[in-house]
Amino acid sequence: MYTTLITCSQLMAAPSDSLIVLDCRFQLDNPDYGHAAYDAGHLPGAHYLHLDYHLSGSKNGGNGRHPLPDGQRLAVDLGAIGVQPDSQVVIYDDGVGQYAARAWWLLRWLGHGKAAVLDGGLAAWKQAGGALSVEAPHRQPRRFSIRAALAQTVDANAVLANLDAPTFTVVDARSHERFRGIGETLDPVAGHIPGAANRFFMDNLTPAQRFKTPAQLRAEWQALLGEGFDPARIVHQCGSGVTACHNLLAMEIAGLPGSRLYPGSWSEWCSDPARPVAV
Repeated sequence: MYTTLITCSQLMAAPSDSLIVLDCRFQLDNPDYGHAAYDAGHLPGAHYLHLDYHLSGSKNGGNGRHPLPDGQRLAVDLGAIGVQPDSQVVIYDDGVGQYAARAWWLLRWLGHGKAAVLDGGLAAWKQAGGALSVEAPHRQPRRFSIRAALAQTVDANAVLANLDAPTFTVVDARSHERFRGIGETLDPVAGHIPGAANRFFMDNLTPAQRFKTPAQLRAEWQALLGEGFDPARIVHQCGSGVTACHNLLAMEIAGLPGSRLYPGSWSEWCSDPARPVAV
């Protein structure tokens, strides 16, 4: 059972009839990119899930750019492509794993632990000599049952209350520049949640864009948050709740489970001018 990462060699050795493979390619500035790229060539048998349509819910102007999807609706979507309780799900994208990590976290949110991100994504698959296909995958719909959540969230009210009576540490996954309020282009307000720490999600990767070893990740997270910190007292956020999942995955790889996600993240936080901002 793979619950965090799977390598290309492990995926190639796994029986294909025991896997559900998800392609989650996406580009923020071109929402149609992922499906077009999928049609041009994808891992054999892979199904496509779109960040906006499958992995996010409806926006109302105050709940962020990528609010969580309705859980029941996502369960129907997953069941339609054959995911069932004993399915091993493998997820990839062609970036650095941020969209795959979002799908991984959502599966855990619905109680499905047998989900893993393909380390290195599509680029690693090609480098390993993996084949691509343009054929539509076979669909055998199953019933996907929501079970006890393996991933937890906090909302904006909890983050706001935490400013005056801290019980957890917020970790912002955005770049160091955006965290400091420099070069903000995605959201109307620049800055960060007061008191937040900053761990750019790209820092979880080697120069080859693979995840660092568990030991290295653990040492770096401990250096950021202090030796002996409690992962249950860590809340992750980013711009819209997507790249924060990369940090959540990194902590799981490091053997530091139990941290939580603030799904609305900065895009929700800054939508209310009454909420304080730091730079």
